[in-house]
Amino acid sequence: MHEHSTFVSYHKALMELSHNSGFIRQQRHHKLSALTALCGRLLEVERVSVWYFPPERDRITCECLYDQRHEPKSRQQSVASYEEDLSPVSLYRSDHPSYFQAIVEERILAVNDARNDSRTASFNSDYLPSVGIHSMLDAPVFDGSRLSGVVCLEACHPREWTLPELSFAISIADTISLINTHEAWINSKRALDFISRFDTLTGLANIDSLKNRVIHLAEKIQRRKTGSLALIWVDVDRLKAINDGLGPQAGDSVIAEIGQRLKALRLEGKDLLARIGGDEFAILIRHHTQADVLNDTTDRILMAIGQPIRVAGQSLNISASLGICHLPEDCLEPQELLRGAEAAMYHAKNLGRARATVFDSAIQVSAQSRFALERELRAAISSDALDVFYQPIVDQSGEKMVCMEALVRWNHPQRGWLSPIEFLDIARGSDLMYALGECVLRRVCEDWAKADSAGIKLPIISVNLSAEQVLTIDLPDRIKEICAKQRMPVSALQFEVTEDSIQGDFNNLAGVLETLVNDGAKLAIDDFGTGYSSLARLKGLPFSHIKIDRSFINHLPDDENDCAITLSIIGLARGLGLSVVAEGVETEAHEQWLIEKGCDFLQGYLYSKPLPFPELMERYFSAELR
Repeated sequence: MHEHSTFVSYHKALMELSHNSGFIRQQRHHKLSALTALCGRLLEVERVSVWYFPPERDRITCECLYDQRHEPKSRQQSVASYEEDLSPVSLYRSDHPSYFQAIVEERILAVNDARNDSRTASFNSDYLPSVGIHSMLDAPVFDGSRLSGVVCLEACHPREWTLPELSFAISIADTISLINTHEAWINSKRALDFISRFDTLTGLANIDSLKNRVIHLAEKIQRRKTGSLALIWVDVDRLKAINDGLGPQAGDSVIAEIGQRLKALRLEGKDLLARIGGDEFAILIRHHTQADVLNDTTDRILMAIGQPIRVAGQSLNISASLGICHLPEDCLEPQELLRGAEAAMYHAKNLGRARATVFDSAIQVSAQSRFALERELRAAISSDALDVFYQPIVDQSGEKMVCMEALVRWNHPQRGWLSPIEFLDIARGSDLMYALGECVLRRVCEDWAKADSAGIKLPIISVNLSAEQVLTIDLPDRIKEICAKQRMPVSALQFEVTEDSIQGDFNNLAGVLETLVNDGAKLAIDDFGTGYSSLARLKGLPFSHIKIDRSFINHLPDDENDCAITLSIIGLARGLGLSVVAEGVETEAHEQWLIEKGCDFLQGYLYSKPLPFPELMERYFSAELR
C-alpha cells in the first residue's frame, strides 16, 4: 500500500509540473532543469543528469545536471548554476564499452553497487569515486524511435531501487522524449514554413509570398481608395545557355549573385523582392510608381545585373528583360498584376532583351493570345492531338526517297493549321519541348506500325530532338520504351539535333548520343552553319550526317558568300567522314549546283512539300498499297 501511494504521489507531481502553462512555455534547458530537480528532490537522489548522443554516437555528453549538494537558494543562482553545469562533460564508448552495450541492449540500468557492477565498473578510475557515487539508475530517452540519450540518477550511498522509483525515472525520461518529439515537430514546421515562403537558393521570398503580399496590399488600396503598386518582373536572359555550357551549378551561382545584387539595391518604395522562378525575380514597388521614378529604378536594376559575374573561372556578362505593370492603373486584381508584368517582360524579350517594357493594351491583347495558345498547346500535347507531316529526303537522282523527316503540325480547332514557327517558341518558353518531342515520336511510331502492318517498309524516319531532350540522361530509355509499344526498332529512326543543342555538358551529351547510336539510330546535325559548335565537339560526337541550313541554299549559285560557306561545309563533312544533306532545295539551279559540288542528299519543295502520312503513302507507296 505504501508503494502504491508513493507511486501516485510521484506521478501526480510530474503531471502538475509538465502540464503547467509556465513549464510548457519555457525553453528546453529550463524544462530539463525543472524535471531533474523534481526527480532529485522526490527520490532524494543527490545527482540527476540528462545525457545525449551526438551524431557520431561514440559518446554521451551531459546536457543538464542537478546536484542536490550544490542546489541554489534563488532563481538567479539556479540559472547561473545551470550555465556552469553545461561544461562539455562526455563519456566515450571506447572507454566504457560494457556500459554503452548495456544502454543499447537493456535500455534500463538499475545498478545498486556501481563500483562493482560489470556494466559500470569502468567508471571507477575517473568518475565514481571522485564524485562519490555508489548507485545508479539510467532510463532511456528517445527522439522518435531512435535512442537519443539517457536520464541518469546517481546516489551517493548504497541503494536498492524500488519499483515506484524505476517507474518515475522512466516517466521523467519519457517526458524528455516527448519534449524531443515536440521540438523536432517545431523545427520541422519551421523548416516547412521557410520552404513554403522562401526560396532555398537565394533566401528571398518565393512566388507564394509575393502573391500573398500583393493580395494584402491590393485589398488595402481598394479599402482606402488610395495608393499604388508597381510590379517589376525580372527575367535573366539566356540562363539556359549558361546551364548548358557550364553546368547547372554555374547557373545557380549566377542566380544567387543576382539575388544578392537585387537585395542590396536601395530602391525607392521597394516593398518585397522575390525569386519567382528558375531565372525570374520580382520586385514589388509601393507608392513610388511614377514613370520617372520607375525609369530610374529599372535603369539601376539593369546596371546591377549587367556587371560581369565571375563563375567557374570565367567572367560572364549577364543581361535581363524587365516587365512593369501597375495597380490600379493597368489592372485591379492581384493576379492580373502578375500576368501583366510577365507579359510586359516577354514583350521586352521580343524587342531584343536587356531592356524594360511597361505594360499597355497592345501587350495585353498579345499576352492574352499567348497564354490562351499555351493552354491549348498543353492540352493538345497531353491528348496526342498534334499531327506529323513528312518531307522526303532524296538522293542525287531526285527520285529515290532515302529518308523522310517528321515535322510537327497543329490543326488548331479555331485557327486551323499552324506551322511550328507559330507555336514552338511558346512551347519552349513554357517548358513543353520535351513533352512535345515525345508526342511527335509516338505519332511517328504509330505511322510506322500502320505501314508495317500493310507490309510496307518505310525508309529511315528522321525526328528532331530539342535541347531539352538531348540533355536528359534517360532519353534513350524513353525512346526505346515508346518504340517498343509499336514494335518499331530504334534502328528505323534518325535523330536530328541542332548545333545550339550540343553546347551543354559534353559528357552527358556524348553519353546520350552514343547510347542512341548503340541502340541502332543514326544522328544528323540540323541547320548546320547557324550555330556555334566547335570542330572538337563535332568530331567527338557520333554524327553521320550534316544538314546545311536553308538560309545558305536560298541564293545559290548567285551569292558568292553562300557558295563559299556551302563549299566549306561540304569539305568539312568530307574531312569528318559525314554525308551532306541540303535543306530548302527549291529550284533546278539549286539542285544542279549542289550535285556538282558533291552534296549527297537533297530536301525541299522542288521534290515535295511536307505531306500528311496518308498522302505520303498514296504518293510514294500506292503500288504497294494496291
